[in-house]
Amino acid sequence: MERRLTAILAADVVGYSRLMGIDEAGTLKAVNRHRVELIEPAIARHRGRLVKLLGDGLLAEFGSVVNAVACAVDIQRGITLNNEQVPEERRIRFRIGVNLGDVIVENGDIFGDGVNVAARLEAVAEPGGIAVSSSVRDHVGGRLDLGFDDRGRQTLKNIQQQVHVYAVRFDRPGDASNGAPEMPVNDDRSIVVLPFTNMSDDPDQEYFSDGLTEDIITDLSKISGLLVTPRNTTFAYKGRSVKIGQIARELSVRYVLQGSVRKSGTRVRISAQMIDASNEDHLWADRYDRDLTDIFAIQDEIAHAIVGQLKIKMRPEEVRALESDPTTNVEAYTYYLRGRKFARSMTMSYLVMARRMFYKAIELDPNYARAYAGIADCDSALYIWYAAELPIGEILEMTAKAIALDPELAEAHAARAIALHHSDRDEEADVYFARALALDPNLFEANFHFAHRLFKRGQFNDAIVYFERSAALYTDDYVSPVLLAAACRSLGRTGEGRKWAAEGAARAERAAEHNPGNSAPIHRAALAYAQIGDNRRAISWINRALAMDPHDVITRYNAVCVHAVLGETDRAIELLEQLLPNSSSYQIGWFDNDSDLDNIRSDPRFIRLMEAIAQQ
Repeated sequence: MERRLTAILAADVVGYSRLMGIDEAGTLKAVNRHRVELIEPAIARHRGRLVKLLGDGLLAEFGSVVNAVACAVDIQRGITLNNEQVPEERRIRFRIGVNLGDVIVENGDIFGDGVNVAARLEAVAEPGGIAVSSSVRDHVGGRLDLGFDDRGRQTLKNIQQQVHVYAVRFDRPGDASNGAPEMPVNDDRSIVVLPFTNMSDDPDQEYFSDGLTEDIITDLSKISGLLVTPRNTTFAYKGRSVKIGQIARELSVRYVLQGSVRKSGTRVRISAQMIDASNEDHLWADRYDRDLTDIFAIQDEIAHAIVGQLKIKMRPEEVRALESDPTTNVEAYTYYLRGRKFARSMTMSYLVMARRMFYKAIELDPNYARAYAGIADCDSALYIWYAAELPIGEILEMTAKAIALDPELAEAHAARAIALHHSDRDEEADVYFARALALDPNLFEANFHFAHRLFKRGQFNDAIVYFERSAALYTDDYVSPVLLAAACRSLGRTGEGRKWAAEGAARAERAAEHNPGNSAPIHRAALAYAQIGDNRRAISWINRALAMDPHDVITRYNAVCVHAVLGETDRAIELLEQLLPNSSSYQIGWFDNDSDLDNIRSDPRFIRLMEAIAQQ
């Protein structure tokens, strides 16, 4: 049993039942929007971890008390701004409690008195306010520009000893007599790394500039004295022409790092500059014109330059983590980045290509943990969707190798979770999903596949949370929005479902235009159009996908779903009968809770097919 001292943040919606009584759908939508657009990015930005959602509330933990309180203030300020144009009776407000205490850690969840006190502090906070314990107040001291109102020692429900309670006093936007500052800054050491621009002659080299950006974000996130905007928020600005000051205001950061990459043969040229967004002064700039083999040294130099500019003192373990490269072989690194790009398309041909890239990376560096995790992910997908003859035991061995090489690698734990899930060992899988999400809450693969696990079991409310995250983490992901549409429809949230279907169609169309030889976005766009009710486009796109890839089982399954959603029962059943002999057991298990099939479930032919499967 693991115990640790941690800062716990508990939050809850004020008057949730009353708001639901007024407008149930609108309230759910507003609460989810606050969570996805404001609360979760704030937790990630302040290096916290979302432990779990609790109905109309949530629980998060932080390694730093200062970060926990700064996060709580950010959330309350942001919600106040979001409520400005909302009628008083419909405003979403939160109470927040923050405590520093001992907790028990089990399967990614936390328990104990430390958690209970945080929850009780939240209950006594004012609407829109923050209540903290004396230990929190003492640790924060003068580190944040905040005041504390002494509320005295209080008896909190089910807490044996009295707790000294303080209310955090902070200027909400518009409260200060001199007006709100032009650019609210959470911390003098907050930074966003904008996606580096691909300046290479070959547009396909974008995988490299994106990978470099992600790795710089990862490196900077290892430094406890620095608040780094997570990848999902950062990449929302990719390709957009937005002024530095606007980005800083929207993200509440002080500094902005931007740059460009030109890769040509064995040479690379990287330009980077750091800007103080409060006055748009260029604090530091450099250009690195070197051999490609120096790429990891360049990343380290950029990180150290930023640390030096901000006069951050790093702990020895942070220095070691910063200088610990995932591989020492740059060619293996480039193969890995290519493989990761291919793997996210999820078609059979692209998975096979991704697998080759990862194997080539391992051939070049046999100790490259990320590449082993990548192979396991590809093999899991080929095994479950395409019935590939890949023993699940060998896939699990691959994940064990990745974890042994790097026990702190979130991708390795996620890969093992996925393989365990696909071998029907969900209780074990959940432990590894929790570990992966604890190590990196913003890991796309962990969120995406955990959402699949929840959807397949019919846990749609929870699946929506993680599909929303994966959709935000990877803006090229067109699968999550389409599955979000199905999950929302299962819960009767048709309006929200149509919104996600429209988003899925738009993303899938962009992907199809960028990569016209890939059938995956085409059949997903077809399904999205069916969910919206655009029959003409749905049929046109699904026929196009079937013509491109007639033997692909996911294409054929989505063809069944398109015709079922459109009410074309005979065609849907005909396609299903043709599909079943080639379906994997995992795909068959998907039939139980997929609302895309609801229109054909009562048909006697469908019932007979399901009965025949059950008897096998």
